[in-house]
Amino acid sequence: MYTIKAKQFVALSKQEAWDFFSQPINLKQLTPPEMNMRMIDEQQQEMYAGMVISYKVAPLLGIALPWSSEITQVKKGEYFIDSMIEGPFKIWHHQHFFKAVEGGTEIIDIVNYQVPFGPLGKLFHPIIVKSRVAEIFTYRNQRIKEIFSSNN
Repeated sequence: MYTIKAKQFVALSKQEAWDFFSQPINLKQLTPPEMNMRMIDEQQQEMYAGMVISYKVAPLLGIALPWSSEITQVKKGEYFIDSMIEGPFKIWHHQHFFKAVEGGTEIIDIVNYQVPFGPLGKLFHPIIVKSRVAEIFTYRNQRIKEIFSSNN
């Protein structure tokens, strides 16, 4: 199992940050365009425990794959957790936390994931997968800065 942790500050109240991140429709804005993300069911409501979000994404070589995640836990305004039901990873468990700090909100992401294909997947993890997952979070960090700096 591999883990990636990311922290980011936004100059928004915790409620404003929650309002944006708890809307599944906004996920597309935070996904690198080369991943060609397409929501299957564009749910325009705040997420809730048990909600399933389905989309197609091309994480590698432009090959479109289905990805479905279930929102397994929600504590409104504080955190939500999603787990992949179907997709390119053997396991993808993503925790999103929102913490009020001076001047805004700290967004904390913790992702635990496991690559498929056993030993072959482990071989390719440091070569391809690890850097690709890091690129997704780097892009997300930049987009969050762009989105929220244009709102101020």
